[in-house]
Amino acid sequence: MKVLITGGAGFIGSHLADLLIEKGYQVRALDNLDPQVHGCNARRPDYLAPEVELIEGDVRTHSDVRKALDGCGMLVHFAAAVGVGQSMYRMEHYTSVNSLGAAVVLEEAVRRQSSLSKMLVASSMSIYGEGLYKCPDCGSFAPQLRSSEQLLLHQWEVCCPECGETADPLPVPETKPLYPTSIYAINKRSQEEMFLTTGGAYDIPAVAMRFFNVYGTRQALSNPYTGVGAIFASRLLNGNPPVIFEDGIQSRDFIHVKDIARACLMALENPASAGRVLNVGTGRQTSILQIGKAIARELGKPFHDFVIRNQFRAGDIRHCYADISRTKDILGFSAEIEFSRGVSDLCSWVKTCTSSDLVDSATEELEKYGLTK
Repeated sequence: MKVLITGGAGFIGSHLADLLIEKGYQVRALDNLDPQVHGCNARRPDYLAPEVELIEGDVRTHSDVRKALDGCGMLVHFAAAVGVGQSMYRMEHYTSVNSLGAAVVLEEAVRRQSSLSKMLVASSMSIYGEGLYKCPDCGSFAPQLRSSEQLLLHQWEVCCPECGETADPLPVPETKPLYPTSIYAINKRSQEEMFLTTGGAYDIPAVAMRFFNVYGTRQALSNPYTGVGAIFASRLLNGNPPVIFEDGIQSRDFIHVKDIARACLMALENPASAGRVLNVGTGRQTSILQIGKAIARELGKPFHDFVIRNQFRAGDIRHCYADISRTKDILGFSAEIEFSRGVSDLCSWVKTCTSSDLVDSATEELEKYGLTK
């Protein structure tokens, strides 16, 4: 069977392509080779398996999508403009690529509904907004964003809305209310709803995978808007101090890209995933300081060079990590790559790369638009 991966020349798409080829599938990739991801004068990435048929094109162009879908039995939609902060001042671009692009892909998919056995769309943990929390006295709650007044006082932790005490983070299940806090997050929520609704209406099995914080080889080192591990590594390799907002204790669920690819393959092949949204994470918290120290250690760089700004960015959350019980129950999936091994793998690869450090210019853009305080 032939599988189309939109965005298939990118970070996650290329790893899924490797796994699909290993399992005997044919793979076609549709990718626009965006310079922000692939660099100026982009061409077919060296890491993309030679067996992958690459079509350079745009998911917003019907003829490109039509050509790419021809003869395919499965559709994986990864193509997206990615970057929470940037999405807040390039709203039209992000919505065009992410929402309009999804609509064009789905219109073309519907024209081939009888030949498609599965659709999978990449969603994101960003659609949750803040994570889930528990107050020892008042119970669990799903907050919206911390107030600017609180953050200007450098009171970083989420507090119970009833008693005001500091609350503890809980793993986030798929049933948590969604409070997207950026245009990117709104786009991802839209994408997953579009795919599941269309799949249900036209009897095309569809699944939405809510990726948590993905890291690993092939992540775009020169893209300053996504992938904190890659951003830290790029800064260190270019002799610049990595920048941490708030106090660095904020935490995420970091999952290796190879585990993400394995979960996607399992979802494509398992009929029970149809119509579902599934978290894809490790179920473990890792603070930004922890990942920063781990990367500095692996690269042989001093951690004391990190700059902890004690500032915040509009829309930032404090803690969010996955409840993966549904994904375990339906797919039998658990992450296998330990954090220390994954960071070592990332840093070994980073040492072989050349990257442009654009973090300062990206931070200046956020400041210009009043998105940091």
